[in-house]
Amino acid sequence: MTAPLTPPPPNDNPWAAPPPAPAAEVPGYPGGPRAELRDAALVALVVTVLGVVLGLLWLWLAPRVPLISNGEAVFLKNTESESAVGADGVFALLAAALGVLSGAAVYLFRRCGGIPLVIALALGGVLASVLAWRLGVWLGPTADVAAHAKEAGRGVTFDAPLKLGAKGMLLAWPLTAMLTHLCLTGLFTPRDPEPSPPQDWIPPGPTAR
Repeated sequence: MTAPLTPPPPNDNPWAAPPPAPAAEVPGYPGGPRAELRDAALVALVVTVLGVVLGLLWLWLAPRVPLISNGEAVFLKNTESESAVGADGVFALLAAALGVLSGAAVYLFRRCGGIPLVIALALGGVLASVLAWRLGVWLGPTADVAAHAKEAGRGVTFDAPLKLGAKGMLLAWPLTAMLTHLCLTGLFTPRDPEPSPPQDWIPPGPTAR
């Protein structure tokens, strides 16, 4: 008759290497990577469509540049006017405001989103800015200044075409959107808890002299 098996004695050595801690479970995106890519495509599409709003607001709020014709050439009615620069500033301010709103909306939509959502937010911001720029130019005064001057008549003031002089303003939306998303993520997203030391670990005592 064999003796019953007994479990091995516990390891009472305080200097023994502690057992490996279990790996912490990292919460993934709800629905997996495929759902994250789907939501990223949705974010890019929605943000791009919002470019129509930016284009209409820019057309409505941008200052006009008055022109006048003497029958032979077209001149600025007010040579000291800063309306042309003001159109760029209005576009940048409106784009930055919409960038903040879209960045906050994407963060509230999916707080656990990663790089795909941020890339979609930036791409949608660029496409929305380009769409707004082209839409404002298309709906604004005609780009054929000579024909417009001929139609208005000699000595009659008319508006110059709506232009975006500084193309760098097209980056106002994506930059502010990403910055807003980054700030909200850093402020309100809980961080992963730090791993606690094993319970049987004993810190080393002072060394004897």
